[in-house]
Amino acid sequence: MKYYKTASFRFYAELNDFIPAGRKQKCFDYSFLGPITVKEVIESMGVPHSQVDMVLVNGEAVDFSYRINESDYISVYPVFESIDISSASKVRKEPLRHTKFILDAHLGKLAKYLRMIGFDTLYKNDYTDSTIREIGRTEHRIILTRDKGLLNSKKVTHGYYVRAIHPEEQLSEIIEKLDLYSRIDPLSRCLICNGKLKKVNKEDILEQVKPDTAQFFNSFYQCPSCNKIFWEGSHYDRMSRFIKRILSI
Repeated sequence: MKYYKTASFRFYAELNDFIPAGRKQKCFDYSFLGPITVKEVIESMGVPHSQVDMVLVNGEAVDFSYRINESDYISVYPVFESIDISSASKVRKEPLRHTKFILDAHLGKLAKYLRMIGFDTLYKNDYTDSTIREIGRTEHRIILTRDKGLLNSKKVTHGYYVRAIHPEEQLSEIIEKLDLYSRIDPLSRCLICNGKLKKVNKEDILEQVKPDTAQFFNSFYQCPSCNKIFWEGSHYDRMSRFIKRILSI
């Protein structure tokens, strides 16, 4: 006769977005037969490990390799950005808080907005899941996605599931969740290719802009990657108003 053991679990905050309705926001029992790690249980419940920052077993911090025992009480917490838990032992070796991103095919408008406020953001609508995971891993980029399955991989160490549907709300969510306010550098990147803009002398780019533009504007910037020229015209004013509105939400 098989003898099942039982441990108790509680998932906190937005991790409840991933687990079944009957287990949200409360403690529940989990039955298991043989040796099993806390990481295996977390992922079996549909929670990507990249969304977890700390696991406590009977009040003590453990890593993902911890093997669950009979009667353990396990608390699982999401990535912390606004709360200082530096004194606790977390499950990830490196902090999630990097400011480089790679986005999946569903988040093209968000990618443009992130570049608009100055963040290094990779996006192509034909990136495969495996490509996104590999780039995220090798370049230490946070994967932003609306696909929960994309985050369920051993290769994913830095990732975030975007809850909002509309791009402006998505941008506000990312800024608030990852506490990016102090790192915003508006209109410092090329919206087309992600290159970091550099200020250039007006005389050096006269042949690349229309005469009217050269006559009425004096400050110019160029993307070293695609050579596109930018200046503080009406488009600059529109984007500046957009950024101010987003930051005030």
